[in-house]
Amino acid sequence: MKYTLLLILSSFLVLAASCSKDEGNGVDIRKHTPNTKYLSRLEVPAMLSSGTQFIQHSTVIGRDSVMTYCLEYDLAKYHSRWVAFRFDGLTRKVDSTRGDTWGDDPGLAQQYWIGAGGFQGGVRGHICASHDRRYTQEANNQTFYMTNMTPMNYDFNGEYWSKFELYVNDVSSGIGRSTSFADTLYIVKGGTIYDGQTRGYAYSSNGKALPIPKFYFMAMLRLKTGQYSAMGFWVEHKDYGRSATSNDLRNAAVSIDYLESQTGIDFFHNLPDNIESKVEKSFSLAEWKL
Repeated sequence: MKYTLLLILSSFLVLAASCSKDEGNGVDIRKHTPNTKYLSRLEVPAMLSSGTQFIQHSTVIGRDSVMTYCLEYDLAKYHSRWVAFRFDGLTRKVDSTRGDTWGDDPGLAQQYWIGAGGFQGGVRGHICASHDRRYTQEANNQTFYMTNMTPMNYDFNGEYWSKFELYVNDVSSGIGRSTSFADTLYIVKGGTIYDGQTRGYAYSSNGKALPIPKFYFMAMLRLKTGQYSAMGFWVEHKDYGRSATSNDLRNAAVSIDYLESQTGIDFFHNLPDNIESKVEKSFSLAEWKL
């Protein structure tokens, strides 16, 4: 019996090794599997009960597996419901350049791939920004998967929304990279994709129809010296004809409770209930450097 079990185990290891690369593109799929251990992380919202898929992307640094980001993908909408990640002592580092290798997500079945070209009706806007993941080149490259893309108005993407992203990820002043601001900053980003909160549809390079979000959001949870606080942004998706100002950021700031009421997403549900209730109901602009 002992030798039979060893034979079975050896066969399993060989099979696992042989399946660790996607034959079509040479991607190591072990770094893109829907590993459910990540569902308990503080930045990960509650999943819907059906119709979506959890996907995580990670890199190996030394002996550690470090999650780049994770997401919940709506299989009917061909668009992520949310994308979550964190800034901490490792992932806030800036050790890479911007990648430019667009591709379908190796963690997603090919029947749901939308093609790596642009969108008719909007540009390919990152949800987890390229600049959010600069700690290794591989992590930055992973932000170019199409599950992390959304059809955005060109000027909104490049001028207005980018100021909200720089508030978090700017190398010199972003709160995500500031060790004095947070020990860990947990982030969830996305666009609204359900009825009543879209601006029609954009078509992908292989003809899939994706909703164009009417609003984009960002939920942030700060951990500093054992204390939690939270704040969100709720921003209408349109051409503002200018960059966002500091006053625009302040006006777009909302509580997490408000974001949950608008999106139907249960953010930061892995916090203890008493802490979650406290941090989600209110926020201080001064505490968030606004």
